[in-house]
Parts: sequence; C-alpha cells; structure tokens
Amino acid sequence: MSKAINVAILGATGAVGQEIIGLLESRQFPVKKLKLLASPRSAGSKLSFCGEQIVVESVTDDSFSDVEIVLASAGGSTSKEWLPKAVAAGAVAIDNSSAFRMNPEVPLIVPEINPEAAANHRRIIANPNCTTILMGMAIWPLHQVEPVKRIIVSTYQSASGAGAKAMAEVKAQAKAILEEQLPSTEIFPYPLAFNLFPHNSPLNEQGYCEEEMKMVNETRKIFDAPQLKISATCVRVPVLRAHSEAVNLEFDQPFPVARAKEILSRSPGVKIVEDWQANYFPMPIDATGKDEVLVGRIRQDISNACSLELWLCGDQIRKGAALNAVQIAELLLARNWLKPSISAAVTV
Repeated sequence: MSKAINVAILGATGAVGQEIIGLLESRQFPVKKLKLLASPRSAGSKLSFCGEQIVVESVTDDSFSDVEIVLASAGGSTSKEWLPKAVAAGAVAIDNSSAFRMNPEVPLIVPEINPEAAANHRRIIANPNCTTILMGMAIWPLHQVEPVKRIIVSTYQSASGAGAKAMAEVKAQAKAILEEQLPSTEIFPYPLAFNLFPHNSPLNEQGYCEEEMKMVNETRKIFDAPQLKISATCVRVPVLRAHSEAVNLEFDQPFPVARAKEILSRSPGVKIVEDWQANYFPMPIDATGKDEVLVGRIRQDISNACSLELWLCGDQIRKGAALNAVQIAELLLARNWLKPSISAAVTV
C-alpha cells in the first residue's frame, strides 16, 4: 500500500464532494489526514469519513499548507481562485471543473484511456466533462483496434449533472405537477420534470452549446486526435441520476458487431448489458451507484456499412466525476508521479 498522504476536498459538501469522501473510504485510499473545505455558508457542518465526524472548514489562503492532493469539485470560478494557491503551497490539484481542461499545460485524464499523460503534470490535472468520460470509456477500446473516423453522439443528461440542488428541484417539480400545481424553477431555466430540453449552456455562433463543444474538444485532447470528427447534441432529461448516450461510430472499414462486443466485454470499467429477447439494455436506474459504464444495443448502422451504433449509461457523479478523480489520485501514487516532472507550475 502507498504511503498515507494528506488530502483536501474542495467543495466537500456538494454531491460530487460527498461522493469523493465515500470513494476514498470504500477504495481504502491511503489518507493520513482528510481536510474538508467549502464556502463559509457550509463551514461548521460535519461529514463522516471512516467512522469519524470531520468538521467542514471555510477555504482560506492557509487551507493548503499541509496538503499533498486536492480533489476539487466546486466549480470553475472557485477552482481558478483557489487551485493556484494550493499549487503554490506544494499540493497537486485534481480538478473536476472546466477551468483548466483545455489548458495545453494541463493533462486531461481518464485513467483507462491516457494514464501516461498524467506523468507530465505541473501540479494541476483536469478531470474531463462527465459525458466525455462516459463516451470515451466505450469508444477508446474500439478506437485502439480500428481508429474511429467520425463520432455522432446524442446525450440524455440527468439532473445530477447540475448538482444536488437540481435533483431536489426536479423532485419538487414532479410533486407540484402531480398535485396539479405550476412547477417552480431555480436551477434550470425551464421545468425538467415530465419535460426535456436541449442543454442550456451558452451557444456559439455555429449553434453548438458549450456542453456539446466540451465533448468535441475534450475527446480530441484525451484521444490525442485533434482532427477527429465529432458532432454532439446534448439534452437534459427528467432523470435524477446517471447520463445516457446514443453513439454512432464511423470507421474506415466495417467493424463486425461480434468483434466490438468481444473487445468491450474485456475492457476495464465497461460492462456489456444486452438482452435482445427481453429488449433490455442499459438504463440510468441500473447505472446509478455503479462504477462501470454500461454499454449495449451494439448494432450495425444500416445506413453505413462502416458504422456501428451503441447505447450507454453511466453514473455522472461516480465515473463521470468523483470516481475518475479518485482514480487519477490512485494513479499518481501507484506510478510515483505525485511530484511534477516539470518544476514550473501551470500558467493560469
């Protein structure tokens, strides 16, 4: 077992932060001391870790003085404000926000896909967007056998992607609608219960939203394939937890369905879920709380002999966020990569 280290969780009281706490415990991560950091309004509350009640602290300039790894899940603006201070104090930061993902000096890591890229960190490592991680887990094993030429993806994203408050809002909206009352909105721009709408992140001049461009740009960076053709349509759906994606993959030559299934069946972090007789395939309810990305309904695209179709579901809070971050931390310890290979810190 690796030497125990001091760990801080920035954004500890959020849905992802609390999931990280549980994963550190269940995966027996070698924690010497755990520091829970959040905004002043959450300071003073307590969260359980390994049978101990730990008091949540308000993050300050002095919060990182004795910390070796910071697991951040508090949003882009918070990461931009505090992670440079963590780095200056000597910590390595693993960031769940989008703040540093496309910074060329920051590795963007999915341990099952590009672990070697983590060796070249400058004390900040970025965790990809949830939909990007889930899709990459299903595509990468196939891409290694036959390079993907083009990806068309449509996502069906649950409320959990917007946090615990969003999940609570959908529950309250559903209750209101069932009681024939008008649902109120605070987190989302429109009612999500019994409804769906295209992802409401800002649109670019081409009509693609920020969430869709994250899938495009992040996948290219992780795969080290800057010219990979990708088009994404992201939709928010009335599901509490776990995202789903319909993916169409085009190759230069036909990719037999049986071969794709055989490859994915032995790929780490992926589980095939298919019962064609029962018309049973991955569902968010089955992916919730699970570490694996569930993949199924793998079939030949009848419109293109060189394309495959597949369907996947994955827990956005676990593999799409918290688990991937913890796996990156585990990778750093296992490979003895905690100390940066380049002395200069990331240029913020």
